[in-house]
Amino acid sequence: MSLIRTSLITFLLMIFVKLAFSQSDLSNSQRIAIDNFVVMENLLKNSKIAIIAADKEEKPIESLNGTFQFNINGFQQELKFNDGVAIAPQPIDKSTFLYLRHENESGTHGKLYYIYKKDNNLRPFKINWLILVLVPLGIIILTMMFRRFIIIGGIILILIFIFNSQNGLKLSTFFDTVMDGLKSLI
Repeated sequence: MSLIRTSLITFLLMIFVKLAFSQSDLSNSQRIAIDNFVVMENLLKNSKIAIIAADKEEKPIESLNGTFQFNINGFQQELKFNDGVAIAPQPIDKSTFLYLRHENESGTHGKLYYIYKKDNNLRPFKINWLILVLVPLGIIILTMMFRRFIIIGGIILILIFIFNSQNGLKLSTFFDTVMDGLKSLI
């Protein structure tokens, strides 16, 4: 009788321990979130970019593993992170703008990069939303102050717009970047 009682207690204890550990694993996996990320060239130099999960100081979070939804230039992508790094599936064939957006419980996190491609190397440059607003605004203010330069200012604004459009920066991406920047101020 005591053998049955001991076996039953041991069995129930094992089940309790297993349930306790599986629930803590589940709660830990639900708490994983990407609140910041950095874009770099893939180490394999295969014209693909690496998206690295980072903290607020942009230090990599190497413990992050799992699949996360990202919006890359308007296309929904599932990126699989291993040790905090995910590789975007599409190769980049020419210099382009790259708008990445990730949404989770803590909010929407979006960043705009200009990916400069020379030979087989990619160099990502992060573009701050203030630059997107201040450069055209500065040109407009200068043309208003000096009426003689209205035509030159208009031509410069048109050239900026054409450059941005040809390299993948759509007007909607421009406004999304500005809105993400304004939300981060609040």
